[in-house]
Amino acid sequence: MYKYDGYDKQIVNERVQQFRGQTDRYFDGSLAADDYLPLRLQNGLYVQRLAPMLRVAIPYGMANSTQLRKLAHISRDYDKGYVHFTTRQNVQFNWPEIKDVPDILEELQEVEMHAIQTSGNCIRNTTTDQFCGVIENEVADPRPYCEIIRQWSTFHPEFAFLPRKFKIAVNACPDADRAASLVHDIGLDLVKNDAGEIGFKVFVGGGLGRTPVIGSEIRSFLPEKDLLSYLDAILRVYNINGRRDNKYKARIKILVKALTPAVFSEMVETEWQHHKDTGSQLTQEEILRVKSFFTEPAYKTLKDESAAFVELKAQHKGFANWIKRNINDHKKPGYSIVTLTLKKTGVPPGDATDKQVEIIADMADKYSFGEVRVAHDQNIILADVEQDKLFELWQEAKSAGFATPNLGMLTDMICCPGGDFCGLANAKSIPVAEQIQIRFDDMDYLYDLGELEMNISGCMNACGHHHVGNIGILGVDKRGDEFYQVSLGGSSGRDASIGKILGPSFARADMPNVIEKIINVFTESRTGEELFIDTFRRIGMTPFKERVYAKAN
Repeated sequence: MYKYDGYDKQIVNERVQQFRGQTDRYFDGSLAADDYLPLRLQNGLYVQRLAPMLRVAIPYGMANSTQLRKLAHISRDYDKGYVHFTTRQNVQFNWPEIKDVPDILEELQEVEMHAIQTSGNCIRNTTTDQFCGVIENEVADPRPYCEIIRQWSTFHPEFAFLPRKFKIAVNACPDADRAASLVHDIGLDLVKNDAGEIGFKVFVGGGLGRTPVIGSEIRSFLPEKDLLSYLDAILRVYNINGRRDNKYKARIKILVKALTPAVFSEMVETEWQHHKDTGSQLTQEEILRVKSFFTEPAYKTLKDESAAFVELKAQHKGFANWIKRNINDHKKPGYSIVTLTLKKTGVPPGDATDKQVEIIADMADKYSFGEVRVAHDQNIILADVEQDKLFELWQEAKSAGFATPNLGMLTDMICCPGGDFCGLANAKSIPVAEQIQIRFDDMDYLYDLGELEMNISGCMNACGHHHVGNIGILGVDKRGDEFYQVSLGGSSGRDASIGKILGPSFARADMPNVIEKIINVFTESRTGEELFIDTFRRIGMTPFKERVYAKAN
């Protein structure tokens, strides 16, 4: 895990003191609210529907137990005793006082955390696969490249005030994309060329919101040494040509679509040729320096599937089911990757109390070398757990509410905070999520359905990524009343697709029945153990539309 050096500590500390002065001037009236707004946004501070919200960066989703305990402390002393983990691998406090935020930031910097560029029209937190570095089949560990991007993008003077916010994701697995990289402004796919050299396939112009778009490939192989100079070229073309007259048309996806990917690619290549040899290339020394922070922990020499582990699975059906759903294979024999689910029915997806966060920290110390990862799907990962300790961990996870064996199932939904918190939301998301979880709270039935992604957003900004859910739900406003639009057929993986709208929207009370009708069409139409997304792609929208909108006899 990356550790701050003296320079990192200095710049973060200076930013905290700078923001403290700005906040003091805001409260004494010498700094106008309109002038304070962009300053607070670049320090992660929003003003939401009911209270301020502070978003804290968790770079590429990695945190240690000390940092988790600090987050728990802050939530208890400055907030209402819980935190919210987001789809961008960050964490949010939903009730801080503005006057306390400089103190919070000062406490965060003590454990090498900050809120810099977690909001505003700048380059946001770079995200990646929550299994990076421990999964067997990745091309290379993407974390060093994410860290290089983080250091390059933080306080980059040319890109501090872009036309709109800007998001980068890095994927390293050839057969999966858990980072949803194709719906980011820039998606980087780690690849090897015929000579075995590491590089990147580059996608641009992906994104959700009002105009959902799958990113377009503009380069099939970018050598790793050219990573930053090429990103510079992309951002420079966007910064110069992106629209600033209309925020709804200011994202890079609109520019790429207007120019066409081919023309945009030509512009980037031209810009890149002008600057790529001017000292901006990554040296091997720098790449190796950053890689040195991401060394393997002190793994033991173990074997997979010990006799005791096999026996425990045979004796305890619940444990065996949890192993099937919540455990992924590790690259090291005798170790497993564990996902702790934050999707217990009745709890807003992605939320954890201060006590639960401290329990996660304890688990990390006890079972996983003191480190955790935050997943794009709002769950928590312990990446390095010995298999013979899984039963003990499972029992502790059950007691803490982290062992619901519904990972990847219908009730393991992505959900934004919605109208309960967000001032932009048209409708509430959390109550709809709970209604659906209650309706489908039958594990045997969920297992029969198989993997099914449901995503819920409270508005068109799509923080819940509804466009790429197999079933997507969007909150909409109808003359002051909350309604919900349903889309089908979205996917965020390597076969990324944008869902198609089912038809007219529904009242909140109708949503469980609507989802049940959709699921019934799926179960009646599937072939064998076919997944929902495959059935939808085979039979199309019509059968679902006919069933959901059929008039009662």
